[in-house]
Amino acid sequence: MPNKPDAIVNLCPTGMVPDKAMTPYVPITPAEIIADVTECISQGANIVHLHARDETGRPHYSRDIYAEQIVGIRERYPHITLCVSLSGRNFSEFQYRSDPLRLKGDLRPDMGSLTLSSLNFSGQASVNSPDMVRQLAALMAENGIKPELEVFDVGMVNYAHYLISKGILQPPYYFNILLGNIASAQTTPAHLAAIISTLPPDSIWCLAGIGRQQLQANMLGLMFGDGARVGIEDNIWYDDQRERLTTNPDLVKRICEIAKLIERPIANPDEVRTRLGIHPLEG
Repeated sequence: MPNKPDAIVNLCPTGMVPDKAMTPYVPITPAEIIADVTECISQGANIVHLHARDETGRPHYSRDIYAEQIVGIRERYPHITLCVSLSGRNFSEFQYRSDPLRLKGDLRPDMGSLTLSSLNFSGQASVNSPDMVRQLAALMAENGIKPELEVFDVGMVNYAHYLISKGILQPPYYFNILLGNIASAQTTPAHLAAIISTLPPDSIWCLAGIGRQQLQANMLGLMFGDGARVGIEDNIWYDDQRERLTTNPDLVKRICEIAKLIERPIANPDEVRTRLGIHPLEG
């Protein structure tokens, strides 16, 4: 595909919602996540968006759980870009949401997710007050961690412009554009055009789709954007008929095969780090 850099494949293997009752293929424990992620990297994933779960399988913020995942993945793939979730769906206090950002040395994450405003999912709210967003962004800047800017609608991009004007965000800006949430933008040409037309200069953007819209959004991201975000976090099914539960390696393999069909090479992990301006590890 001419005039396009090699594609980003951002893997989101676990999320906060899928559990073993929904699908046996969602990785929950650090050992499961490490095994799943390393297989997906071998298939072509070049960014990994991690979540932590406690011993009961519930979402957690603990830096110690994240550290175990980071060590296990980096032992095999030291140059892979790793992002930790700072979600506001289950924890509202800054001290908890920011906990994984306090990892240091070779445990420090490369990126942290930053949802740019509050929003409603199908059965739950994700609360992200302006003060919380600014505090998380400031701590990431202090610790040399790149924000993974998550936007579900045009207004969230507008808030990114505000943070840029205040010097809180620095280029290049990495955006995950998530389409298909019931209360947000959908995977339509009009909705997508409205969002990408407002992105700041020096933006790198990938497309994600919720549920049935995952494959549609991923294909648009490969054709017109910088790549795709894919994984069980966003969709537990492989097919639109919802007859086959998917695995993360199968989702990554399919996206990479589609990229090959449209002659869009997949970027290697070092190339992704360079493009995103990820700080070198300290240890």
